[in-house]
Amino acid sequence: MTLDVVLPTRVLLLPGWQNSGPSHWQSRWEQLHVYHRVEQDDWMWPKRGDWMARLDEVLQQSETPAVLVAHSLGCQLVAAWAAHSQHTARVKAALLVAPPDPERDDMPPQLYNWRPIVRERLPFPSLVVTSSDDPYGSPERVAAMAGDWGSDSATIGARGHINGDSGLGDWHEGHAMLAALVELAV
Repeated sequence: MTLDVVLPTRVLLLPGWQNSGPSHWQSRWEQLHVYHRVEQDDWMWPKRGDWMARLDEVLQQSETPAVLVAHSLGCQLVAAWAAHSQHTARVKAALLVAPPDPERDDMPPQLYNWRPIVRERLPFPSLVVTSSDDPYGSPERVAAMAGDWGSDSATIGARGHINGDSGLGDWHEGHAMLAALVELAV
């Protein structure tokens, strides 16, 4: 099955901690749809302020508004960036997939500087997509984040962290969710 939906906007991919590998749906979308990955200087020891500055820089490189497609820590990036940036009008919408809970006791020390979770309402439409068995964020905590962010939410069943290990391939269902979100944001 091929997906022929062409989005009438610029799409920025925001991977999480350690980036998205070749089997990850974000990497596959980058190849299939020619979306742009926002590269970070340090994927292993991510600093929230550095990642926010990089996103701000990329958004200012074009007058075309963007749609953000975030996975994992990339979702926390969107929330933190939106709470501090003066350029939020450059974003039309955000698809937030598998937001983790960096406030959990068992999170690695590389993610401690992502505490506390920024819980301000996002100034653009957003959809949080979650799995019922995500090892990095309980359904209750993710639902609370989505509510605080003013995001709609969708659960896709037991798909782990909705990453390369989840067996999603090109994840056409996720791309359809993105297309519907973009249509609502126009």
